[in-house]
Amino acid sequence: ECRNDLSSMPSLETPFLLEEAVYNMALDESINAVEPDGTLRTGLFWGGVWTRDVSYSTILGMAYIQPRAAMTSLLCKIGRNGQIIQDTGTGGAWPCSSDREVWTVAAWELYKVTGDEEWLRTVYPVAKKSLEVDMKTLYDPVTGLVRGESSFIDWREQSYPRWMEPADIYDSKCLGTNVVHYAALVSAAEMASLLEDHEFAGICTDTAAELRKAINEWLWMPEYGYYAQFIAGREDDMLFTRSETLGQALSVIFGVADAQRADVMSQNVPVVDYGAPVFWPWIPDIPPYHNKAIWPFVQAYWMIASARTGNEEGVMHSIGSLIRASAMYATNKENFVADSGDWRGTQINSSNMLWSLSGTLSMTFRVLAGMDFGADVLNFSPVVPKVFDAVRKIGNFRYRNAILDIEVSGYGDQISGFEIDGVPQDGHYVSGALEGRHDVKIVLSNSFRKKMKVNLQSGVCTPMTPETELNAGVLSWKAVEGASEYEVYVSNVKVYQNTELSVVVPDSWRGTMCVVAKNADGQPSFPS
Repeated sequence: ECRNDLSSMPSLETPFLLEEAVYNMALDESINAVEPDGTLRTGLFWGGVWTRDVSYSTILGMAYIQPRAAMTSLLCKIGRNGQIIQDTGTGGAWPCSSDREVWTVAAWELYKVTGDEEWLRTVYPVAKKSLEVDMKTLYDPVTGLVRGESSFIDWREQSYPRWMEPADIYDSKCLGTNVVHYAALVSAAEMASLLEDHEFAGICTDTAAELRKAINEWLWMPEYGYYAQFIAGREDDMLFTRSETLGQALSVIFGVADAQRADVMSQNVPVVDYGAPVFWPWIPDIPPYHNKAIWPFVQAYWMIASARTGNEEGVMHSIGSLIRASAMYATNKENFVADSGDWRGTQINSSNMLWSLSGTLSMTFRVLAGMDFGADVLNFSPVVPKVFDAVRKIGNFRYRNAILDIEVSGYGDQISGFEIDGVPQDGHYVSGALEGRHDVKIVLSNSFRKKMKVNLQSGVCTPMTPETELNAGVLSWKAVEGASEYEVYVSNVKVYQNTELSVVVPDSWRGTMCVVAKNADGQPSFPS
């Protein structure tokens, strides 16, 4: 039973009662999330506005469900220096933690939804100044990648080896954070063009192209079929090969991965029975939070990425994860233990979680209706799994100066018919100039262009990080439980592989040495 009046919100009619129930619950919780001061509360147990939480939530759903509250919230995250405030993270926040630029992407999303030029003129100087400072401070001259810890994965013991200090984490180059900066550069270029700041638009466009190239050059792993979570080290960077789901998803959604790589990733990024974990495989001695956990907002982004590739099985796996998670506990929890699907056992949690409820809403709008907002149009490209074949109606959807009543029928990833007010259209979009109430009717082709799969894995932990010692020219290490062999790297080049626990260091080894333990499945530990 909803606590709030939903009559002013978009309605959903579907023959699947559970789908409709979790949708209405997410709407209800989105109203609960609006504070008396007009900002969006992060969660039932988390007061205040967090830059990354509200930004990721805005992109998923709040831009069109709670646009005024989203605007008020983003304005709260502008510092006295006219820059975006970085959330807390390693080393006291920026620049060790550097994902604040997701604010720029969210600010641009709000303009695309509302068409509010005053909003655009308000947020653009903040985006520009923040990017200018970040481009001077964060870019690594060797790789061209952005430094700083993984976006939102801000509890360093949950994802980094214990030997890494804040300076090491600042110097790491992470997939998710780099894709966020790419998306921010593209967003800022669009803003700058509309406001005729052509010089900065060119800078952003050129920098984005260079960053996209660097991500694909340094982080893509063809042998895995997805990107590495990050590269890091001291004098020499090493590739940390875990899959990080949010970064993988954003690379598809924002076009860092080309279509061919996106298809490969969609079928190779590891998922488990209860959903797509934050990262995989897991760290053996760290309890569930980011490690060994599923976060619904991350799942939602992976769902949208799966839809972009036309992966029916991947979309349905994500929908199942989201519906189960919200229905099981009659609220939108923050995270779940990956191998049980239970929120109990996680280190920190909350009900009525903003980015989780936004993820639930994105299932209806971003995937089953296929909404994608452009600078002056609302595009539609629904992706509906066959088992979700239905006539699905969204009523009272507000887009700029129009109110849309939308009907999507059938299943598949191709549109066979698109009408506005009964008139067939060549394109599958609604103009941002449209005013008044209109009917949009979409008929799907009842087919998918590609037959695709998901990479369903069990819960796998890597070996512990080896403890090493260098003494009298001999590099030695303690045995690691579950390790079947050990590798020695010198300056990021593998020079030794054996089951022994020591090796005499030859004169030819010059550079930083580290040891990696591997289990029988070939999963590597963190380097020592």
